[in-house]
Amino acid sequence: MNTALFHGDLVESRRIIYTPSDFAKTSLLHLQEIGSLQAQKPHISRRENLISYLFFIVSSGTGALVYNGQRHVLASGDCVFIDCSRSYSHETSDDLWGLKWIHFYGSNLNSIYAKYLERGGQPCFHPGNLHGFDQLWNDLYQIASSSDYIRDMRIYEKLSSLLTLLMEKSWHKNSSQVSSTKQNLISVQEYLDENYSKKITLEELADKFFINKFYLTRVFKQQFGLSVNNYLLQIRITHAKYLLRFTLQSVESIGLECGMGELYYFSRTFKKVEGISPSEYRRMW
Repeated sequence: MNTALFHGDLVESRRIIYTPSDFAKTSLLHLQEIGSLQAQKPHISRRENLISYLFFIVSSGTGALVYNGQRHVLASGDCVFIDCSRSYSHETSDDLWGLKWIHFYGSNLNSIYAKYLERGGQPCFHPGNLHGFDQLWNDLYQIASSSDYIRDMRIYEKLSSLLTLLMEKSWHKNSSQVSSTKQNLISVQEYLDENYSKKITLEELADKFFINKFYLTRVFKQQFGLSVNNYLLQIRITHAKYLLRFTLQSVESIGLECGMGELYYFSRTFKKVEGISPSEYRRMW
């Protein structure tokens, strides 16, 4: 694996161009390239139609990213996560920047990135604490440069952790309005967790927590990845599964206890979610 330092007029860089196995390409999140650079002169790099996703950390200096028609000014401690199939460019300023980057891909990354955006994720963000991202970059670089015979699986594990961390950081915490909204959402979530057996409507939640119901619908899904109704259904189904496995209650009484009404509706809803009826689930487990 060639990890030699590259000295150029524009940058000094160290990178690994990685070739994953066929199995990794078809079945796993896989690494394409990882590296770090220190700019030597102000310059612009442009890309488009690249089948890849790019994550990078600005480790020092300042610069800018142009993506989706918007210009983002970047400084040390900022992170970028973008879909490289779209045209983009990045440039260092006179305060020459240093970057650490990861190019990676996977067959399910398009839908994961869509979920990232849906939750409020941005192309550029400032996480406050870079330790988790730095550690993952270091781990990936070490694995990619190793001769570990299961390194594709180890890379998959680290890239999954990177995506998890990106999802975690995708909710913006830098405004008092967002922080207040998030606290309200946590209160809504706790109310649903404790009152799932009751009939609950969006209108009731909006009135109880003094939130416009359309705004509640949008920001709840951004924060938790599910609509209010689907979150409530998930809680009810999970509790029903627990009662089916560990009690002798009738299927009908379980449906009523979990807030899913009469037997027919409960059975139909349970099968739609789990693929089998409540009785079949009980026999299986």
